[in-house]
Amino acid sequence: MISKSQISFIKSLHQKKIRKELGLFIVEGLKSIQEFINSDYVVDSVYYTENLMPKLGNLSRNLKLVEITESELSRISALSTPQAILAVVQIPKQSDLNIKKLVGSFLIALDGIQDPGNLGTIIRTADWFGLNTILCSMDTAEAYNPKVVQASMGSLSRVNIIYTALGDFLSQTNLPVYGALLDGKSIYETHFGEEGIILLGNEGKGISDQLQSRINYPVTIPRYGKAESLNVAISASIFCSELRRKS
Repeated sequence: MISKSQISFIKSLHQKKIRKELGLFIVEGLKSIQEFINSDYVVDSVYYTENLMPKLGNLSRNLKLVEITESELSRISALSTPQAILAVVQIPKQSDLNIKKLVGSFLIALDGIQDPGNLGTIIRTADWFGLNTILCSMDTAEAYNPKVVQASMGSLSRVNIIYTALGDFLSQTNLPVYGALLDGKSIYETHFGEEGIILLGNEGKGISDQLQSRINYPVTIPRYGKAESLNVAISASIFCSELRRKS
């Protein structure tokens, strides 16, 4: 059973302001929850429906497990079709940005990405290609938004998301910056070397003028058809694939 106050409490975590105040967010779906349980994240509590009980054997018995009805789950879920299980997880303290530790590796930098689905997909893509750090401008979508968490499919538990003033960071690092621009060198002719930053811009405006001046290598994904633009999450996938293929 779950009380009305608990339902109100969990529903409040749908709001960014409350997530920030309480340092908690929600994760839905058994696979994603298992990913967070097996990570450095702290899982506060898990709410599940009766039909999921046979699958709970792989979950730690140290967790606070609460059985609820499907009706109760629908009231606390952020999904139109709830997945029979929901967890409340603690938001970790943001890691300090140590520029020296980034040397010798690739990372993604996001300038003003607004769509939560795009951010979640980029996090999942970074995880697939072994890029474990994403730098986000302060106006990029919040990583603990339920839509971001859902789209990341558990990868958020492994990828370090750091919000920072990108202009200041790029002015302090010696890592080469590869910026996704319409008028850059073809990505298929670009050699990415052994380290660097993949800089991707806002869905509609692209990379801001302030950050464009920090780009060492303007790179474009050539257009062969008539589409006006390419989704930023798809662009991230192509960039990650190319840098891994050529590095």
